[in-house]
Amino acid sequence: MSDPGAPSIPSHKLARVASLAGAGAQVGANYLKHFSRKVITGEAPEDDLHSANADAVYRSFSTLKGGPLKMAQMLSIDRNLLPKAYRDKFALAQYSAPPLSYPLVAKTFRQELGCEPTELFDEFCPKAAHGASIGQVHRATKNGRAYAVKIQYPGVATSVRSDLALVKPIALQMLGLKSADIEEYFQEIQERLLEETDYDLELQRSMDLSKRSAHLPGIRFPEYFPQWSSRRVLTMEWIDGLPLDRFADQEPSQEIRDRVGQAIWDFYHFQVHTLHQFHADPHPGNFLVLPDAQVAVLDFGCTKSITPEFQRTYFELLRPSVLHDEARFAEALTALGVLQTTDAPRLRQVLLEKAKEGSLLLSRPFHVEQFDFGDASYMESVFALGERNRQDPDLLEIGPTRGPASALYLNRAYFGLYSLMGRLRARIRARIPEA
Repeated sequence: MSDPGAPSIPSHKLARVASLAGAGAQVGANYLKHFSRKVITGEAPEDDLHSANADAVYRSFSTLKGGPLKMAQMLSIDRNLLPKAYRDKFALAQYSAPPLSYPLVAKTFRQELGCEPTELFDEFCPKAAHGASIGQVHRATKNGRAYAVKIQYPGVATSVRSDLALVKPIALQMLGLKSADIEEYFQEIQERLLEETDYDLELQRSMDLSKRSAHLPGIRFPEYFPQWSSRRVLTMEWIDGLPLDRFADQEPSQEIRDRVGQAIWDFYHFQVHTLHQFHADPHPGNFLVLPDAQVAVLDFGCTKSITPEFQRTYFELLRPSVLHDEARFAEALTALGVLQTTDAPRLRQVLLEKAKEGSLLLSRPFHVEQFDFGDASYMESVFALGERNRQDPDLLEIGPTRGPASALYLNRAYFGLYSLMGRLRARIRARIPEA
């Protein structure tokens, strides 16, 4: 039953510090080599530096799993946050995290449920079917029915805070930011990650949100089994389907792509605007497309709740009546903390212009009867705008901490949603939420 080739996870704080320190030292050495080469030869491609650093950081993060690997997964979703080499390497966190050895899986199972996996289930595959940042999934069967059993990695729950404190300097170096610039956002990420390590909480949210969203057409959810779940083990129905990106690679018909895309879009619309609590982990592996073109939504470990007041103010920026009224637009930005009373007139004007440009572009799907995400030029415009803003000297002077930390996961959800629609090349009907 053992898998000797599978790695264990450093669980002692000193071992985790050593791993991250090694990654940080390698990044520093890569920078030194890069600048030395530039001085000597006059040429040192930035892509080579990014590629070497991305490889060093990902090796460390994937070994530690937990907070570091989850951070990599989050960063890979946003094309505008990191250079391509980091995005490509960190995207492996969605599917290719190295698995945990079976003896450690069985040990966690015994600690949580008081028996061996093979005592509870008729069959339990020792090899992980899926490995991710917080835990890995094994396929099991009992009485002819298939189950997905998610086992949390040892030490993940107790190391989130210390891991993020260690990861922070590396992330700041990669992103070119100062600690004070992102403190509020780091705290938001830490809070969500701590929630993700609590499978009791995930079970509760999964069952609640699945029940409240069960009426949505084209969407289905796995059944969950509290009797075989605990704080570090979560058992649910096994669902066979294709992850959304692999489904899109099969070139399904436009009608099927539209149906799948509309189902996912309506799922997010309902959760954000009606429930005010939403699935906040929109990478393709969390959406399985079934043979009948229904979409199974997986993994409610990362969810975010927002207030109705915040939801209304945030989406005011989509409305033409607000977009084209400078006073109302500025009022909404002020309410969100993007504009501040201490802003110098020139910087205030820069923020207004940049926000207007972004809102006009991102609200475009809401202003037509049917929007075609198959138009590659649209998503390229979104990515290009983000890249320009990332390097804009005026925005760099202002700093990144504008707007509430609560917007971090809402922005992430919609950026992920737009990316999924672009991956599907779906034509969807969007609706501006009622005021």
